Order: sequence, then structure tokens, then C-alpha cells
Amino acid sequence: MLTPEEIARLVGAGIAAARGPKRPANEARIHTSRLKMENPEKFDGKSSTTFNQWWESVTMYLGFNPETVNQQKIAWVGTLLTDTALVWHLHRYRELQDNNTWANYLAAIWTEYRNEREAANAQLKLGQLRYQGSIRTYMTDLRALNNFAQATGEVLKEKVNLAMSSDIVRMRFAHYLGEFEDDKGFLQATYQAGLQVERMKALEKIREGTRTQKPQDEKKDGQSKGSFDNTRKGKETDRPPRGSTEQQPRKPQDWWGGKDHWGSKEGALKVIPAKEQEEYGLSHDDCWRCGRPGHRTFE
Repeated sequence: MLTPEEIARLVGAGIAAARGPKRPANEARIHTSRLKMENPEKFDGKSSTTFNQWWESVTMYLGFNPETVNQQKIAWVGTLLTDTALVWHLHRYRELQDNNTWANYLAAIWTEYRNEREAANAQLKLGQLRYQGSIRTYMTDLRALNNFAQATGEVLKEKVNLAMSSDIVRMRFAHYLGEFEDDKGFLQATYQAGLQVERMKALEKIREGTRTQKPQDEKKDGQSKGSFDNTRKGKETDRPPRGSTEQQPRKPQDWWGGKDHWGSKEGALKVIPAKEQEEYGLSHDDCWRCGRPGHRTFE
């Protein structure tokens, strides 16, 4: 027979085991806060309500709370239903009760309220969707539409291939040989090919800009060599050889001015050395200012 002391020790050991291992006194306690997510909006079951989009928010919420068991999921979805949708839910619950599994409930509510017209519209938009220079934007739009269109296999591949540019298709074929096992691999390969093509185009723009842009020192040299000042020496470089009979196209307000520009013959000849005036003036057909034939000093 056990003594009172032995019985006390056994009871104490049982209590300690039930409580679990003793936490060390210096062990820090970790405090965590549970993230919260707002419930999806109510669904009334009317034809004007978008079921597919609503059910997508329900799926996201359940994924945020993975510990929820199946019967709790059914009851929780029931709290989101109103009007005819709530009547449908309660009728199903009364008929099946405990046999109302989540898998059966999911198939039933999808069959009952899925908007076929919305799915058809999504398929149409998916076929019209085109790559516009950003593979990230295209893939985001594709996934959003395909949540309702549910395109898979060859149908999905055909739509994506038609939407892509030739550069992306060639890049994918060059890096991924053979057939893809599933849609996920096909979409991932297309995405990577699109990123690579976009990187190449961005690099080509940088290279093109580098080729066309002159260094600063070269620009300065070019400007110093090709610039003209308002001196007589600068203007003489634009003249034809002395005695040439070539007629140059007349340009308004060119360096030789015009009557309105010079105001008088003296003004036109003001900067011309007297020796050159005398030399040019030997011929009545030459301009006294520039020495060109075919026009007068004012012209």
C-alpha cells in the first residue's frame, strides 16, 4: 500500500505532466497578433449579381483561414447569403443535414449560381487580349479573365500564342524545347521569354543612344570649327571664287542683307575695305559689296 507521501508525489507528477514542460524563467515570450480580413459582401442570388467574382472573394477568405473545417465553411457561407440564395441554402441544409459535405456543397452552389454569360464574356475578352509591350501586365490581365473563362490546354495556348509578339514566341521556342507538361509551365516559359525580349529591347535603346550621341569634347570641337562670327573673314568663307559666274539661290535676309536691311549704299559698304570696293566696282555687273555677278549692291 502506498504511503500518503508517495500518493502526493504521484499526484504532483501527474499534474506537472498535464501542464507540460516548465518554461525556463529567462525564456522570452513571443507575442503574435492575428491578422484580420473583412468578410466578403452578401450574395442575394439574383441574376444581376456577379456570382463568379463574389465566389472568388469567398475562396480568398477561406484560403486566409485554412484551419476552418468543412462544416464550418458551409455554415459561414450561409451567413453571407440573403434573399433567394439564403432560401436555397436552408432548403439544402434541411434535406441533407450531416450529409451536406463541403465538396458537394461547392459543386452545388457553383452549378446553381454560376453566371454562364459572364464566363462567355470572359472568354471573348481573353481572345481579344493582346500583348502591349509589358509581359507582366498581360499575364495579370490573363489570369483575371481566365478565372471566369476557365480556358485550359490547347485552347489557352492558342490564345496566348496569338496574343504574343513574334519576338517572344521565337525566344520561347529557342529556350524551351519540346512540349510543356501543363498550363503552368507554358505560361511561366512565355513570361520568362517576354521578360528577356523586353530586356533586350531596353538594352538596344541604350546602345542606339550611345552610338548617336557625340562626346562633349567632340561637340565642342565641331562647334568651334563650324561656327562663324560677324567678321569679314567669317563671311568670306561663304562666297564663290572671284570671277565665278555661278548664280547662288537668293535667300531672304542672308548675310548680304537687302535694301531695307542696309538702308543706304554707304551702310551696305561700311564694313567693306575701300580696296575691295574699288576692285569689285571695276565691273558694272558685279556687286560692290561681295563681288558676285548678277545683282546690285543692295541685292
